[in-house]
Amino acid sequence: MPVPAKTEVTFSKWLKHVLSIPFIWMPVVPGILLQVAATIYQATCFRLYGIERVKLMDYIYFDREKLGYLTLFDKINCAYCSYMNGSFAYISEIGRRTEYYWCGVKHRNQPDNPAFAYQAKFATYGSKEDYESHLLSSGRRSLKK
Repeated sequence: MPVPAKTEVTFSKWLKHVLSIPFIWMPVVPGILLQVAATIYQATCFRLYGIERVKLMDYIYFDREKLGYLTLFDKINCAYCSYMNGSFAYISEIGRRTEYYWCGVKHRNQPDNPAFAYQAKFATYGSKEDYESHLLSSGRRSLKK
């Protein structure tokens, strides 16, 4: 494999990076607070509802610091991205499980977007029978005995 040429960062590119730093790091505190709130929410509500809890560490991986070719700056940026993207995925999964439990009805005009793929198990819009079946499968309702 050929050795790549040494890359250079122009002053213009460096300046753009420096100017963007506050905007990249601005969401860190709200992101942490949101993740803490979601964790408290699911610790309380998911136990009450009998919903399987989401494990944060299934969504956040810190492994890039082992790469010797990354600079300290690169490793910090990678850790930030691993945390924030993993945290948002974790929060999204808590939201999906909550929506499945409380609503579980597909949209009338289901968006053609992979973000909505999780709704495949949801009841068909306008189908009372599907919805009643969903209430049983989600655990929100039980059969009367």
